[in-house]
Amino acid sequence: MSIRRIALIVGAIIVLIAGGLIAYVFRPPEAASGPLEAVPLALPTTAPTLAAPTAAQEAPTVAPVATETAAAEATATTPAASSGPGLQLFAIDQNRSKARFLIDEVLRGSPITVVGETNQVAGQIALDPNYPQAAQVGVIQINARTLTTDNEFRNRAIKNAILRTNQFELITFTPRVMTGLPNTVTIGVPFEFTIEGDLTITDVTRPVTFTVTVTPVSQSEISGLATTTILYRDFNLTIPDSPSVDTVADEVRLELEFVATLIGY
Repeated sequence: MSIRRIALIVGAIIVLIAGGLIAYVFRPPEAASGPLEAVPLALPTTAPTLAAPTAAQEAPTVAPVATETAAAEATATTPAASSGPGLQLFAIDQNRSKARFLIDEVLRGSPITVVGETNQVAGQIALDPNYPQAAQVGVIQINARTLTTDNEFRNRAIKNAILRTNQFELITFTPRVMTGLPNTVTIGVPFEFTIEGDLTITDVTRPVTFTVTVTPVSQSEISGLATTTILYRDFNLTIPDSPSVDTVADEVRLELEFVATLIGY
């Protein structure tokens, strides 16, 4: 077989492989399987427990609430919750909320920030306006199939080749500990705290800490912004090479901009 014939065969194989990869990356991804509903947050039947706050820093609040045994042990050092409505359940309003990622890249020599977002985010929050340290946050879910950027080809690459949304439809964050909750809250005055938990993207789960700013808008509504930064490689994510993309940053910024309303209000 001549060298020319071998070269033609090799070239044809390369073209077939490249064509197959392109078809895989840019094929139409599956749509969301249905409306996204929050995982119900079970409210405790006993009083929440917290270690006594110090002057410099309020003690962590564990989500979900501590056990009855821990409650008994903490009685001597923890002031009782104020009388009032107790824990009230709020749900994220999808019509007024956004989950997004932001990543910097250099596209054809020009630096840009790629933003992908969706309003398909669900979760529940329990708050006692008279006892803010008893707050709880349920599992937060995001439908990755509904994430969109400003470019349809990029959307397909993200869903098919990076997040593999046909196989892994949801991104989830499961809270474990909240730190820095205030002793009191005032309508219209924002407060900040941190929330540690487990973030699952595709089939990889890693611990992540969000910084959260919340504003009590009224007795029946709260708004807020939760932010963190991750390394996409920590979640075994791979960004496909593109001839038009010079570099892509290692860090990805995650944001949840939310409005939550009192259930049943």
